[in-house]
Amino acid sequence: MALPDLSGPRHPPANGASPQRLVILLHGVGADGNDLIGLAPHWAKLLPDTEFISPDAPYRYDMAPRGRQWFSIRDFAPEKLQTGARETAPILNQFIDAQLLRTGLSSDRLALVGFSQGTMMALFVALRRSQRLAGVIGYSGRAVDTEPTANEVKSRPPVLLIHGDSDDLISPDAMLETVQNLALSAISAQWHICSNLGHGIDQAGLEIGGRFLRDCFTGMV
Repeated sequence: MALPDLSGPRHPPANGASPQRLVILLHGVGADGNDLIGLAPHWAKLLPDTEFISPDAPYRYDMAPRGRQWFSIRDFAPEKLQTGARETAPILNQFIDAQLLRTGLSSDRLALVGFSQGTMMALFVALRRSQRLAGVIGYSGRAVDTEPTANEVKSRPPVLLIHGDSDDLISPDAMLETVQNLALSAISAQWHICSNLGHGIDQAGLEIGGRFLRDCFTGMV
């Protein structure tokens, strides 16, 4: 059976030229690609040669009449989250491969940025791709597995996790646990906790994320 094809809004390079780098934005559950494409103008000044694309997740959100999801979160048990991410990973990988082919870019010129459930997908997929990505940023999220098995981790891109200290949907403790678990797989993750922030992205997080992307693409991390 053919996998679903993803699509969503794009933000072309600010310099008007062909993209030299690519950032794929993965939204959270109940949203769609429009939710994160608004990050692109904030980062375009630092990354003028970068294209941003924010695909809609493949499935309708199953707990509301609107929105999309990467997998169901009706059951938030760890094994259910792992199964959901694993089943959706081929769809996201197909999309990533298609965008690299379309732009003619190599994996080291691609970064993934996720929010909430999008962070779960970004971490799950990036570590299992044979070609190392430029980097991964995860906002307000966590990994779905406590420690990927050694034979599953195929690459170790730079990782930055950013979380609000007042997040009542995914605790900042879950982010810190993810940092510790990534270290068990020899993946060193940077992290930042934003003061007085709930489940969202603030200006400080935007600025830290933008600098991290720039440094990933220039080999500074």
